[in-house]
Amino acid sequence: MIDGFTANIIGLFGSVLIVSAYAYNVYASSVNAFVYNGTNLLGALLLTVSLMVHFNLASLLLEFVWIIIAVGGLIKASRDQARTKR
Repeated sequence: MIDGFTANIIGLFGSVLIVSAYAYNVYASSVNAFVYNGTNLLGALLLTVSLMVHFNLASLLLEFVWIIIAVGGLIKASRDQARTKR
């Protein structure tokens, strides 16, 4: 099991990834769906690891929803890319 300090560092890194993905989506002239959703997924996973040590039900549920949306976005991006290659 990881200690509280390490969990905080992991959670902070996850938060930075999610905020960075949001900024990328807002400010980039063209958004790569794989980068955007992949960054969101990684950030949510890291925050979930942190929440296993510093449990908060509301935040954990939010991260599960964030993970589901990011995975859905990656699936959609894969399908869109496959259609474009045809």
